[in-house]
Amino acid sequence: MLRTLVVWSVLYAVPALAQGAEEKAVLQAMVEWCAAAQKSDAAALEQILLDDYTLTNSLGKISTKADDLAEAKKVDPKYEVLENRDMKVRIHGNTAVVTGRTRVKGVSGGQAFSADFQFTDTLLKVQGKWRPLASHVSRMAN
Repeated sequence: MLRTLVVWSVLYAVPALAQGAEEKAVLQAMVEWCAAAQKSDAAALEQILLDDYTLTNSLGKISTKADDLAEAKKVDPKYEVLENRDMKVRIHGNTAVVTGRTRVKGVSGGQAFSADFQFTDTLLKVQGKWRPLASHVSRMAN
C-alpha cells in the first residue's frame, strides 16, 4: 500500500514540477522580450522573435518581426515603461499561450503616450528556447 502511494505521488509530482519549470522558462522568455523591446535592442529582438512573428495591434494592424526590428533601430517609440503583469501561462506541448496586461509609457513621433493593454502571446519552444510567434493586444479603457 505504501509503495503504491509513493509511486502515485511520484507520477503526479513529476509532471507538476516539469510544468512549473516550463512555466518559469516561458515567463523568463517574456521578461527578456519585454526588456529588449523597452531598450530598443534590435540585436536581442532579432534573436528572440521567430522569423514569421506577427503582432495584431489594438487598431487591428498587423506588423511583422521586420517591422519590430525597424522600430527598435530607429528607437521610436522610446519606452520609459514597458512592463507586463498578471501573466498566466498555459502550455500544450511545445506551444505556450500567455495572457496578461502590459503598461507602456514613452514618446513616439515626439508625442508622449501612456496606455494599458490586455495581451495574448503565443510562444513556441524551438531548440529548447521559448520564442514568440504571435501576439494580439487590446487597449484597455483608462
